[in-house]
Amino acid sequence: MRWFLSSMLQLLRCVRLRSCTKRGARNTLPLCIRAIWAYMRLLVQSLYFSSLTDSDVVFDSVFEPVFWTVDYVTRWFGTMFVCLVVVLTSSILVIVYLILLPMIITTYPYIWVAWHVCYGHWNLVMIVFHYYKATKTAPGNPPTEKNDSPFVSVCKKCIIPKPARTHHCGICNRCILKMDHHCRILCANVITFFLFDYENILFFLNVRISAWLNNCVGHLNHRYFFSFCLALSMGCIYCSISGRNMFLDAYNAIERFKHLDVEKPGVPVTGMGILIGLLPPGQTNFQTPAPPYTFKDKMIHKSIIYMWVLTSTVGVALGALTMWHAVLISRGETSIERHTNSKETKRMAKRGRIYRNPFNYGRLNNWKVFLGVEKTSHWLTRVLLPSGHTPPGDGLKWDIFPFKKDLIPV
Repeated sequence: MRWFLSSMLQLLRCVRLRSCTKRGARNTLPLCIRAIWAYMRLLVQSLYFSSLTDSDVVFDSVFEPVFWTVDYVTRWFGTMFVCLVVVLTSSILVIVYLILLPMIITTYPYIWVAWHVCYGHWNLVMIVFHYYKATKTAPGNPPTEKNDSPFVSVCKKCIIPKPARTHHCGICNRCILKMDHHCRILCANVITFFLFDYENILFFLNVRISAWLNNCVGHLNHRYFFSFCLALSMGCIYCSISGRNMFLDAYNAIERFKHLDVEKPGVPVTGMGILIGLLPPGQTNFQTPAPPYTFKDKMIHKSIIYMWVLTSTVGVALGALTMWHAVLISRGETSIERHTNSKETKRMAKRGRIYRNPFNYGRLNNWKVFLGVEKTSHWLTRVLLPSGHTPPGDGLKWDIFPFKKDLIPV
């Protein structure tokens, strides 16, 4: 391996010397080309600078340009994804307020009108509030100066101590406390052992959906992210179920008028009858006028179809992702820790031992810690209503309970 890497380095040096025919020609190259060349040299040198080089280091070095390209593109497209979410959500709101709400008010009983108005606006407030907080709240970063906080390792990129449950984000280019996703860490593992099981697929979708936030999900905004996913899933499912009959009526209306445009309606005249003298000479069909179908009616029906298809699709995809996050929260894990714990469980099983997650306090206690519930009234003020409270703890120290006990009494 060392001989192969040294040969590759010598080959790169020969190519560089051939391209530079004059002394000092390297200095005349554009700055961007010199930066790329220095970056490639650093990658090659990183393969043999230490005796601890293994297959993981080689894999990371070889795929570093791919990771860098993905991180750069994700960074650049982040704002566009946020604008796309705002535009799509606004389009649904316009359809609901201009088309569906007037129809509901004129056709539904008063009790159902009150239910739709109250629930719909509560769901809308929860979506807007948690999406804004998830995008604007910093996920939390470990301190860069020297301190007495405990740490488990040192980040090889930031060169700072890493507390427990902290991971480095390649997109944010910094370490994140209790990181959940929005980075390309573990991408090598996913590419290596990507199996078609639901957890790996949901992890892939999880990383892709994080671009909707244009922010990293960590200790301080993990609750906002999950609440946004839950509220949006509930809103999409609500629109899909309540608008199902309207969708069927709109679809049938469009199909019916398509056939009317192709086949002109008429009543054939085959014999003597009361129509003699009413039709012009030579006319054998009595043309009945088609029912009026204006451009406004067509746009209303297409808008209803668009709303139902969009909300149903997002409701199914995001609903599955939200359920997966709920399972992780019940286990006291994040998306990254799920894969780490799975590998550790298999490793310990080969030794005949059982691995236990040290941050699993029991299902109910995990939810209390995640939601910040400290007393009974908080289930209303902090869970069912928008709340900007911070999660318990600073994200640097984590209590480890070897047995289940009531962490926060309620």
